[in-house]
Amino acid sequence: MGINKGLQAAQKEAQIKVLEGRLKQTEITSATQNQLLFHMLKEKAELNPELDALLGHALQDLDSVPLENVEDSTDEDAPLNSPGSEGSTLSSDLMKLCGEVKPKNKARRRTTTQMELLYADSSELASDTSTGDASLPGPLTPVAEGQEIGMNTETSATSAREKELPPPSGFPSKIGSISRPSSLSEKKLPEPSPGTRRKAYEKAEKSKAKEQKQGIINPFPASRVIRASALQCVHMAEGHTKAVLCVDSTDDLLFTGSKDRTCKVWNLVTGQEIMSLGGHPNNVVSVKYCNYTSLVFTVSTSYIKVWDIRDSAKCIRTLTSSGQVTPGDACSASTSRTVAIPSGENQINQIALNPTGTFLYAASGNAVRMWDLKRFQSTGKLTGHLGPVMCLTVDQISNGQDLIITGSKDHYIKMFDVTEGALGTVSPTHNFEPPHYDGIEALTIQGDHLFSGSRDNGIKKWDLAQKDLLQQVPNAHKDWVCALGVVPGHPVLLSGCRGGILKLWNMETFVPVGEMKGHDSPINAICVNSTHIFTAADDRTVRIWKARNLQDGQISDTGDLGEDIASN
Repeated sequence: MGINKGLQAAQKEAQIKVLEGRLKQTEITSATQNQLLFHMLKEKAELNPELDALLGHALQDLDSVPLENVEDSTDEDAPLNSPGSEGSTLSSDLMKLCGEVKPKNKARRRTTTQMELLYADSSELASDTSTGDASLPGPLTPVAEGQEIGMNTETSATSAREKELPPPSGFPSKIGSISRPSSLSEKKLPEPSPGTRRKAYEKAEKSKAKEQKQGIINPFPASRVIRASALQCVHMAEGHTKAVLCVDSTDDLLFTGSKDRTCKVWNLVTGQEIMSLGGHPNNVVSVKYCNYTSLVFTVSTSYIKVWDIRDSAKCIRTLTSSGQVTPGDACSASTSRTVAIPSGENQINQIALNPTGTFLYAASGNAVRMWDLKRFQSTGKLTGHLGPVMCLTVDQISNGQDLIITGSKDHYIKMFDVTEGALGTVSPTHNFEPPHYDGIEALTIQGDHLFSGSRDNGIKKWDLAQKDLLQQVPNAHKDWVCALGVVPGHPVLLSGCRGGILKLWNMETFVPVGEMKGHDSPINAICVNSTHIFTAADDRTVRIWKARNLQDGQISDTGDLGEDIASN
């Protein structure tokens, strides 16, 4: 017990010494601030006689206890009511007088440091005075050397009175970015770091996705229908939160892939979203539906996810650009957006199914990988391009061979004949000449003709049998031709560009049939079913169009404007 009592006494003595040191530091700081205040008010003394007399009296008091004596003092019994605290009350009176004085010329600021020192203690008043654990603000660091100071009750009260007073009228309230805050709540908080902002953004995106309502296909406003147009927009699918990049359809179902990392499945009969296929590492850039197996294939970065949607949205396999197969969903672990592509893999730009749904072709890098969907195995690659393959289309020849047409950034279009059971590397059977002037963005086959759209703004028509260029329109659009399609039931080609314009072309003569503003943003994809046309765009919507007034590839004078998608 004696040792314990002695230890407690020693701790109390140590605390007393610490508090005494803080008290002395407070006195030094107060004296420093008052001395700076008096020096800065010398110029104002000439403008007000009352201020001059008061200032002279204050200087006499300050000179009686110079700052050097305070700093060098080692007397532990120094009184609490030191000249520093007395000067605080005097300084408040001086500031009151200064507030009434309006000098003719604006007082010259000597140095920013003096003003910072003059008003530095106003922000520390809200600190805990009972423990004496207040910290000196940044501007006082050169004087106080960053040491902690304790504040007695009288000093706190005096400083509180000073805090309510405005600064001298001769000085601006702000010098540079330094101001005199009235309370801690007015202090400017530090800017969040980029990492913190990114986390907050991802959190907001996740909460937005959770709160997102189910997509719906709404009728397009009748007031916006143009009666003379060859195509009429009858409905619009809304529900994606970002740009829609790809689209596929049957007579009853619509599939849309978006930058929001989801693929939505829509019922065209009820106009409702059925399900949303998620868990993609990045943008969904291509989607295909197989009528024979009811499987949906979605592409994101270097992965192809295979979905069985017959009873529920279930990912049954994941295919990669390098030819690997993983049972189940290999991407479900990545909840945040992933930009990096794994080593040995390539970005898959587009996929296509052969007409029987037995083979899948995936354009990745400079090649196209072949997949046997009966066994879910990669059988080989189509090679020959010198740049990334951006688009492809598949047709079937009468003898059962698959005819694959590929378009690349190397400006060339190539043809491949693939027989069933072909393995390994397959070389092109033909190169279409002359090439486009820029990368190929879209391909479509209609009968014996191939149509190609390019970043050079042009469209070309090729003969698949003779493999010759038949016709071309060098400047079909004012921007990249991003998508091509065929108007159902009519010999009319449809093209969409990055400027949002849709154009119709007579397939035989290749003359323009019509033109309209399809979207207010780039058109990314076009697909058709037996009755309607679907266009996907950056405006987060898919518009559903129906051909009107078309007859033999030309616009007729009459058309039934009362039809809509519900009639089908």
